[in-house]
Amino acid sequence: MRHRTTRPEQRSALFALYGAGFVTAFGAHAVAANLGHYAMGRRASLVDLGILLALYDGAEVVLKPVFGALADRVGPRPVLIGGLLAFALASVAFVLAGNPGLLGAARLAQGSAAAAFSPAAGALVALTGGSGRQGRSFGGYGAAKSFGYLIGPIVGGALVLAGGYGLLFELIAVLALAAAVAAWVSVPATRPRPRSRETLVGLGRRLAGASFLRPVAVLAAITAATSTAVGFFPVQGARAHLSPLGTGAVVSLVAAAAILTQVRAGRALDRGRLEHSDAAWGLALAGLGIGLAAVPGTVWLASAGLLVGVGAGIATPLAFAALASSAPSGRLGQTMGAAEVGRELGDAGGPLVVGVLAPVGLALALAGLAALMCLPVAFGLARPRE
Repeated sequence: MRHRTTRPEQRSALFALYGAGFVTAFGAHAVAANLGHYAMGRRASLVDLGILLALYDGAEVVLKPVFGALADRVGPRPVLIGGLLAFALASVAFVLAGNPGLLGAARLAQGSAAAAFSPAAGALVALTGGSGRQGRSFGGYGAAKSFGYLIGPIVGGALVLAGGYGLLFELIAVLALAAAVAAWVSVPATRPRPRSRETLVGLGRRLAGASFLRPVAVLAAITAATSTAVGFFPVQGARAHLSPLGTGAVVSLVAAAAILTQVRAGRALDRGRLEHSDAAWGLALAGLGIGLAAVPGTVWLASAGLLVGVGAGIATPLAFAALASSAPSGRLGQTMGAAEVGRELGDAGGPLVVGVLAPVGLALALAGLAALMCLPVAFGLARPRE
């Protein structure tokens, strides 16, 4: 049973949820983008760096389904607020410890906390936005996260340069605490919905069904494209004799295009101009962008960044809205948590595919990922069963 809200209350609640999305994106990328400097300063190996990068995402992959199911049992609001407070506490603990060697433990703790509030926030976005505004709501939520991805590395680098990792973690703690307070004040309490009876076999069948797998396949492929763009477009830019500023601008173009596109795509979905199945167009655009990045030249690389961002902006809100509309009663948190695992696998899988194929040639590797991204479209995985 949902608490009835007026339009201003609904808007305030959504903005608080957008703040939670921003916190997880900003916090994760502000730290991750500066881990290379941390590893070099401590003379750590690339294996050590890889472990530091993987701790956050690894915790999310394991724990998101758990906390998503918990949100269905106790309600998503307490899980959201508890996760944000834990995120702030993990950041404060690292500052108080004053030991840079504990950065790995801090990343693991932050990832565990994000695993709690991320699926809860997704469930609350669906509940707060309502059936007629889910596209717009998820579009705004995705835009807030993309904004965090955009400014996180820049602000994080400036803070680390100015005052070390302690200063960065202090800001993250303040942002997480502010988001928790905003959620406490603005997000209404919701009673757990009656849960449909479901055995483990039934759960397996549902998660293997087309209405779940199709949008999750889209989300995984889109996330693979964006993470590959962040990791490998700078390499292509350097080969095209772009300066670090120029390659950074190309990567920023991906996030900026996604920010501008997501809200518009969500509104178009709510107004009936787009359907859930049109996420396939976004996936196709992102795949084309990855393929264009294989072509030498600055213009092609900039066009690739724009296409990946626009494609992500179209596909992401449509796929999440499809998941929300197909989730059984009382299983929204579980559905969002499981879907987030798919995104995390795409986040790791895209760069992994390109990295494995790169010894043959980076251009060929990018073209290979672009071809793989076309498979969900070719086999109809992007078309959820309405």
